[in-house]
Amino acid sequence: MQAGMPPDRAAVRALVAALRGPELPRLCAAADAVRRAQVGDEVYLRGIIECSNHCRCRCAYCGISAGVSGLVRYRLTDDEILAAARGAVAGGMTTVVLQSGEDPTFDADRLGALIRRIKTEVGVAVTLSVGERTPAEYRHWRDCGMDRYLLRFETSNPSLFAQLHPDSTLAARLDCLRVLRELGVQIGAGFMVGLPGATDEDLVNDLELCRALDPDMIGIGPFIPHPGTALAASPPPVTIDYMLGVVALLRMTCPEANIPATTALDALAPDGRQRALQCGANVFMPNVTPAAYRARYQLYPGKPCIDESGDDCARCVRLRLQQLGRPVGTGPGHSLRSVKISS
Repeated sequence: MQAGMPPDRAAVRALVAALRGPELPRLCAAADAVRRAQVGDEVYLRGIIECSNHCRCRCAYCGISAGVSGLVRYRLTDDEILAAARGAVAGGMTTVVLQSGEDPTFDADRLGALIRRIKTEVGVAVTLSVGERTPAEYRHWRDCGMDRYLLRFETSNPSLFAQLHPDSTLAARLDCLRVLRELGVQIGAGFMVGLPGATDEDLVNDLELCRALDPDMIGIGPFIPHPGTALAASPPPVTIDYMLGVVALLRMTCPEANIPATTALDALAPDGRQRALQCGANVFMPNVTPAAYRARYQLYPGKPCIDESGDDCARCVRLRLQQLGRPVGTGPGHSLRSVKISS
């Protein structure tokens, strides 16, 4: 692999094969150097507001799937969402992420009105993560001021996708990302690592799909078996070291992308997110959901921070960044790709 150049497919395949070997520390150090050169040392904070744990889908791994029984469902009110957004700003966050299951109650008009209020009353960038929706909905939300949309493809393997997502197809998921990109919305994609049935070649293809999509943000997380789902009896998740290696590979493959240190990494190790910031990640996404609802939005077991307030999370994040010597990013933290296009 030529120094300073993203690895080609053959090099990615070789690096994936080496993820469980002794070369991992060197790979992480190289990815951290790429991160510093491409996106700098600032870490952008994006507050996640989990608006609803209702979902129409029956994804085989998800803890808020429509097929999960015994879960106490909830929906935040608009006032609760606005209050959480204001709390995020008070905690130093410059983006709020409205996240939920595919809940039809949060339709085009309601979310559009929320976007407008957050943009005018709170004054931060707005990201939505509410699943597969129609082009008309995406267009309306863009017109209301939506900056970004997160929609992970989860796996590049169409057969595996179909097994995990009985309500959709990989082609439909990728078409949503295409529509969003054509609308001028910054897109976030990504995948799950260690899915039952996934191979090393699938991981290579996942990384190559990220390269081809060229998303503004790429989020990855480990598959963690949830006891209430069809995959409850699956093997345990990959190790934190393996996940950090994939984060590093992602930075090497997509050097200009914003890459979050995702919450699920802390489910593998208490300092998982901090370590990811040393392996190529440059975004931190604190949970600012009202404390009374957090335990009901457990996509996977062992999710951290479910008994904390938004203020607690903000303080914890700042302490972690101070320990790493990394400054908190100012401004919306748009991707290098979007900045280049706008200029």
